[in-house]
Amino acid sequence: MPARRVAVVDLGSNTTRLLIADVRDQAVAELDRRTEITALGRGVDASGRLDDEAIERVVEALEGYREAIDAAQVQSTFAVATSAVRDAANGDDFRATVHERFGLDVQTITGEEEARLTFLGATSRRSPGAGPVMVIDIGGGSTELVIGVAGEGPTFVVSTQAGSVRQTDRHLPDDPPSDEGLAALRSDVRAILTDAVPLALRGSVRTGIAVAGTATSLAAIDQELDPYEPDRVDGYELDLEGCERMLAMLAARPVGERHQIAGLEPKRAPTIVAGAAILVEALHVFGLESLVASEADILHGAALRAAQDA
Repeated sequence: MPARRVAVVDLGSNTTRLLIADVRDQAVAELDRRTEITALGRGVDASGRLDDEAIERVVEALEGYREAIDAAQVQSTFAVATSAVRDAANGDDFRATVHERFGLDVQTITGEEEARLTFLGATSRRSPGAGPVMVIDIGGGSTELVIGVAGEGPTFVVSTQAGSVRQTDRHLPDDPPSDEGLAALRSDVRAILTDAVPLALRGSVRTGIAVAGTATSLAAIDQELDPYEPDRVDGYELDLEGCERMLAMLAARPVGERHQIAGLEPKRAPTIVAGAAILVEALHVFGLESLVASEADILHGAALRAAQDA
């Protein structure tokens, strides 16, 4: 069966991302992958609307993505919007703007569908039958938790309101964050995750995979990668002690100093403290000593789905 060339555009709460890949026999061969930190979800938790400046940042990113998609002569394009667009009163207007400007038919997917696509992508490189494994996707507006067996699909899926942008907006107004604000954030996240996943399921998990920018950033920070090296990030083990140490280091520095940390994309500096806290609390809640970072995520799952549906 010949490979099918697909493009996936992910309009997330913190990032706008593109993957162009050839898909064949459930394998995703990346041709082009891009990420722009556009912070589309900033302020949505309080205002209920997407900010005009945030929308313009996404539009600017999509201009380059549209050119790359056209140049690659893709056969299928799949565009998804997640938490910020789901929650915003003007989400439909935003999707209409994207369709008019770039011809992208953006699907606002549910948190559950987001989690299923993430699980599909994150476990696509694992041996069938491996599990039960927990996949955590820390996004800007939400965090998805998925439990299942590789090759069989998830048995438990939940989308929570523990996103890094959302939690930053709620709890971390100070720069650097106050001890009280960080403690409140951790307590809030712990309660959200504990309520979201039954105790018996948490106890059944033996391994974890963390996808998206928080996990890959922590893997890069821990190795002091400058420039970023995807091959050294993918599969890197993040242990609880190391994550606690990095959280403390990040929280002690103002945003301007975080910009200088090797391995951290400067535009992630405003939300990395909340993201790291979410990851640490997830390790505690699931009783895990470590998990692995993965470069394969919802982009890969969506690419597989796009190829299947073609």
